[in-house]
Amino acid sequence: MHMETFTQIPVSFTASAIAEIKRLYQQQPANRYLRVGAKGGGCSGLTYVLDFDERKEQDETFDIAGIPCVMEKSHGLYLMGMEIDWDNGLSNRGFTFSNPNASKTCGCGTSFAV
Repeated sequence: MHMETFTQIPVSFTASAIAEIKRLYQQQPANRYLRVGAKGGGCSGLTYVLDFDERKEQDETFDIAGIPCVMEKSHGLYLMGMEIDWDNGLSNRGFTFSNPNASKTCGCGTSFAV
């Protein structure tokens, strides 16, 4: 199976996001990658995907601070340049997505339109 690697890393992670992802990654079974992507749905049309998954044929791979990541080639168009952060506040805890390609986002911060 031929896998391509991004020549430019499509997304970036803040230090707090990397720390949280590394913590979660240690709990995953072997052969898992951090999947970054988008899927249809959500209040603005597309929803972000950030999960651990197996690598698929249409994926390109990249590495963030030693964490193996995968993303479908077609998603780079929507997500290139996005920054992912981890917010550990009392009222707002979770990953946040700052996407320069989004023309519209919603209040939940996990949905966007291009």
